[in-house]
Amino acid sequence: MFENLSARLTRTTEKLRGRGRITEDNIAEALREVRVALLEADVALPVIKSFIEAVKAKALGAEVSASLSPGQAFIGILHREMVELMGGARAGFSLRAQPPIVVLLAGLQGAGKTTTAAKLARWLIEREKKRVLLTSTDISRPAAILQLERLAGEVGAQFFRAPPAQSPAEIARAALDEARRGVFDILIVDTAGRLHVDEALMAEVRQIDALVSASERLFVVDAMAGQDAINAARAFGATLDLTGIVLTKADGDARGGAALSVRQVTGKPIVFMGVGEKTDALEPFDPERMASRILGMGDVVSLVEQVQREVTSDEATRIAQKVARGKGFDLADLKGQLEQVQKLGGMSSLLDKLPAAAGRRAVSADQGDREVRRQIAIINSMTQRERRQPGVIDGSRRRRIAGGAGVQVQDVNRLLKQFQDMQRMMKSMKGGHLRRLMGAFKGRLP
Repeated sequence: MFENLSARLTRTTEKLRGRGRITEDNIAEALREVRVALLEADVALPVIKSFIEAVKAKALGAEVSASLSPGQAFIGILHREMVELMGGARAGFSLRAQPPIVVLLAGLQGAGKTTTAAKLARWLIEREKKRVLLTSTDISRPAAILQLERLAGEVGAQFFRAPPAQSPAEIARAALDEARRGVFDILIVDTAGRLHVDEALMAEVRQIDALVSASERLFVVDAMAGQDAINAARAFGATLDLTGIVLTKADGDARGGAALSVRQVTGKPIVFMGVGEKTDALEPFDPERMASRILGMGDVVSLVEQVQREVTSDEATRIAQKVARGKGFDLADLKGQLEQVQKLGGMSSLLDKLPAAAGRRAVSADQGDREVRRQIAIINSMTQRERRQPGVIDGSRRRRIAGGAGVQVQDVNRLLKQFQDMQRMMKSMKGGHLRRLMGAFKGRLP
């Protein structure tokens, strides 16, 4: 998400970093670039206007002129205003109400409410250790009820299926009673959607909210809907007292205009962001971290948190011991490490969280992801013995492996060469060699 916006803004800020002083002329030039970037990202015009005015007022004030590094100061202003645009300090997701806490999901059909309900349930179960009950009030689309029931089983939540012929409001009320009897911490209510905003939908959502007294009323919106997302957000915000917004399909939107506009239009914070199809692809939305990523500053904190969740300490310790001994690291271990990269979202997700120039990042990440997939396919084409003892792989075996993986023999040769280089490097670190190498640089390291 935000690839196009990030690429243009990064180029703009790079031009300003080395400026000895900031003048009204180069501020105007930079703001012109920012305005074009926001327009290309499909940000709403009123939002662009207020953002540019806020940045300009601060940039031409004493804050920049008195700075020792005016270029850096301007980038700081751009960062702070972008954080404010997306909601200021992270609002979070409130779990302070008396259990069972009712979370009501509303939005148009196709926005991803049902999948978001399951993702949110999994997040609450795994991160917050809560007992979660799911229910669907979408009686107009029976497949939605079946879909949520199956997803509930997948994420470890309970599902409440109402008796036939009940109205959506009655289903929600019965589910709340069941949540109280079952001593659940959270009840998530998935509501029906429509292809467009209509009064029947709004009346139904209002009735459900009145009966269950929801603590959290989240508007689920498709990030790729552009200006339509903003119009829908405005309509739902006028009907329901929304507490937050969930932005879905953010991984498929390179522009990001909805994220930068929807909060300003509704006045409500974005609390979660869907970044994939799987049930674990839900991230809390942090405006400060997101602004850093948009401006090419990276988000190392999120990367560390993701690694801590995805990489088991036992596996990391096992690999570290092999590296320390300088032997035992085989192609099966290499495959495991490559799969860990994929679990972390691939090279594009990793590089997106590291400070880098956005233009170079997109190309290298795409090439890196293709190479990771190719190397895993090559190792999968090997026998167990070949993975443990790469030395037995002769010319005929290389041709067989290449044919099984659908690659050229040169690709197999390249992987084996890289693996041999890794083994040599590990052996060089064995038995204090690394310590002696570091000692040789003592006093000369930056």
